[in-house]
Amino acid sequence: MMSATFAKWQSISLILRIVIGMVIGAVFALTLPENTVVPIFGTLFVGLLKGVAPVLVFVLVISALANAAGDIGGRFKNVIFLYVLGTLLAAATAVAASVLFPVTMKLTDAANNAAPDGIGQIITTILTNVVANPVSAVMTGNYLSILCWAIIFGMGFKKLASKETRNVVADFAAVVSKAVFWIIQMAPFGIMGLVFSAVSENGLAIFIDYGMLLLVLVGCMFTLAFIVNPIISFVFLKRNPYPLVLRCLKESGVTAFFTRSSAANIPVNMELCKKLGLDEDFYSVSVPLGATINMEGAAITITVMTMAVAHTLGISVDIPTAIVLSVLATVGACGASGVAGGSLLLIPMACSLFGISNDIAMQAVGVGFIIGVVQDSCETALNSSTDALFAATAEYHDRLNKGESIEL
Repeated sequence: MMSATFAKWQSISLILRIVIGMVIGAVFALTLPENTVVPIFGTLFVGLLKGVAPVLVFVLVISALANAAGDIGGRFKNVIFLYVLGTLLAAATAVAASVLFPVTMKLTDAANNAAPDGIGQIITTILTNVVANPVSAVMTGNYLSILCWAIIFGMGFKKLASKETRNVVADFAAVVSKAVFWIIQMAPFGIMGLVFSAVSENGLAIFIDYGMLLLVLVGCMFTLAFIVNPIISFVFLKRNPYPLVLRCLKESGVTAFFTRSSAANIPVNMELCKKLGLDEDFYSVSVPLGATINMEGAAITITVMTMAVAHTLGISVDIPTAIVLSVLATVGACGASGVAGGSLLLIPMACSLFGISNDIAMQAVGVGFIIGVVQDSCETALNSSTDALFAATAEYHDRLNKGESIEL
């Protein structure tokens, strides 16, 4: 009886099971808001994803490079270009939206965390993280260092190891991937717990006090997801991009919205790329790379919040300054994963462009933490779904150039 019920449950598509979990979580939150058991499912699910993701990235990147055919260099150039271009256009979109819909904010108590002094400190932090101990990097989820050491080890295996040894590495990667598959099957229960926590812990007050600010932030993110990114994919593929865009949003963005962690969503994106028929040697490197440098949502957050502070203080923003702000936000967003506190703590750096003091800028960071339950969820959903979208776009573009057919 139990096995038949489990088989029936497994026969339902994962997305539908996740939707069922969301509904059940919301119902529990509204009827039993004090329940302490349901949230555990969400905590365990995110913990499992965060725990396995560093190992997955480390092993898959080593295996991919050790067994690579050597003809995917062009794809990496394209996907890096797409990641940077998307982040720059995100910042530019945020500037335009902030000019069209100027927003002011109620400045609150400053956040306690220390913000980086500028680009120099961000670059220093990134370089320091890159050369961190590889064992420590896997334990702490330092993906910059994980990528660096995995590339070094992968190239070493390819140059020096025998075919049998490389096959062992590939088998180990397959085992880790299977473990990830089992964890992802728990997503409906994990999402149930996460939805319960979100609905029961957060009221509607933030939508009233900071509604316009949230509208601009979320509006920019929706613009990137449904207009700008599809245009970028169309330019590269000369095909209707929306089937691919919507699939990435559905299978990657929904999960990322609730986990609020690009790192935790790496296994989900790996599984999505596998379903899309992408080359594992390519996506096993490009997906974690995207989780590190593809930060469209972060660029939007940095830019919109900075512009809101400028509007609050009555500072006018001319076109040259807007362009500089877009570039600054792009560079800062690409380094956000290497800075404690992520995109919010890069706001003071961008505010310094207007001569805004760190004390005032940090008050904007405080506002960011207040609306973070919505802002961070949407930001992560955009970032993570775009990782998969641009990885697929880069590979499909390469296939088209080789005369191969593709199906979006």
